[in-house]
Amino acid sequence: MNNIVNLEVPSMPSIPSIAASSMLVEVSISTYTGRKLDKRASEDVTSSNNAALGVANVHKKLLGNCAELDAIQKFVGNVRTLHYSMTMPWSDGGSRLLPTKQYFKYHKTMTGMQQEYEQLVKSFLAVYNWKVSQAQASLGDMWHRDDYPTEESLRDKFKFRIAYIPLPEVDDFRVDVGKEGNEQIRAHYKEYYQQQLEGAMGNIWQRVHTACLKISERLDYKAGEKKNIFRDTMVSNAIDLVELLKVSNITQDPEMDRTARKLSAALNGVTADALREDAHLRAQTKKSMDDVIKSLPSFDM
Repeated sequence: MNNIVNLEVPSMPSIPSIAASSMLVEVSISTYTGRKLDKRASEDVTSSNNAALGVANVHKKLLGNCAELDAIQKFVGNVRTLHYSMTMPWSDGGSRLLPTKQYFKYHKTMTGMQQEYEQLVKSFLAVYNWKVSQAQASLGDMWHRDDYPTEESLRDKFKFRIAYIPLPEVDDFRVDVGKEGNEQIRAHYKEYYQQQLEGAMGNIWQRVHTACLKISERLDYKAGEKKNIFRDTMVSNAIDLVELLKVSNITQDPEMDRTARKLSAALNGVTADALREDAHLRAQTKKSMDDVIKSLPSFDM
């Protein structure tokens, strides 16, 4: 089945009500990559292979296999995934839409991640100088002391920032461009606002469709047949979507309320282990997921 496109989102209520029930949030995380282009090694590779200059680049890992730095980079990826899962898309600049009902849970979760990030950074900085000395043996002639920042300057390369921003209303535009100019700007923003809001709500519907479809497909086997493999998180992720549907319904869409109730009922008491062992429960849950999928806003498949 193809990816979901052209989602038809129900009509939206007035802008002020949306501005009061949601906000924008930005998460900015920067880290030290520990990688650098080695121009001389790149030239050696192209020359030894009779290739033109610039067609191949050699990037060296300045600290070799550094578990502490790898842990930070993996953690940052997990933070971004969590951030995306608890918010909705809004602008190309990175701002995400955060429902006010989700704020306290989101803030507690992300500040906890922020503290864990700081601890990982401290662990890395504690071994940094030793890792630099060890890297000389692994990099050989590619090792250059100038490639390595001091521990003090290195600390500035790690940042984790969370910013909450009010969602602007059309009447917030007060610029000195005259009445006609202000009307044009407000009309433009209203259209932009509507498009972004439809995209944000469409993202929620798409997540629900994807999760339900995955469960339906994974449960599509009978007793005695080869079992489809699925993880425990398949069910828990779908259950999390019930809460997401509730807190994200900033448009007060009755369709979204009905879907949350239907999905909650379909997953009530269902566990991954039970699904693996009980053929009747699998069939029943699959049917419930298919019913939820059929009731979602129309998609062009």
